[in-house]
Amino acid sequence: MSATGARAFTISASMSAAELPIREFDAEATKVRLRVRFNADPGAISEIVEGVMKVVADLRCACGNELDVELALRESLANAILHGAGSDASKKGECSVACDERRGMLVVVRDPGQGFDPASVPSPLLAENLFAGHGRGIYLINQLMDQVEFTRGGTEIRMRKFPKTEVDSAVNPKTCGL
Repeated sequence: MSATGARAFTISASMSAAELPIREFDAEATKVRLRVRFNADPGAISEIVEGVMKVVADLRCACGNELDVELALRESLANAILHGAGSDASKKGECSVACDERRGMLVVVRDPGQGFDPASVPSPLLAENLFAGHGRGIYLINQLMDQVEFTRGGTEIRMRKFPKTEVDSAVNPKTCGL
């Protein structure tokens, strides 16, 4: 919460089918349709992540992948707030989440910035970048999520985590739903 005690974000727990971030998600089969609108305040990142992940955990949307989704969400929110909105709390960002049993989980984060070219981001694995204090977020997101796409000129990131396969389940049995 902010210094005034007010939340820096609002959660809409029910989106219509037309508002689903990707039309391939079946509105009837979707367990979670969540939209969070937030002020671009870096201090709000943890509260937003905790709120979204509570819903995800309660509805078992990322079974066995909760930590991957949580870290990717945290990194994408940090990028949206720090780079896209310049940490200007008067600017707004948005995070949408959809989840269904067949298609897995989709997280979309949008920022009000000018965008960027993801190909222009230097690799954190290059020798000259190994000790840099920044520049690992997009790399981590790509390692943690099954599919990552930048759209709207780099002001939107779409991250997918697919349901575990039967092979994954045999090695790591499911402990929750999906």
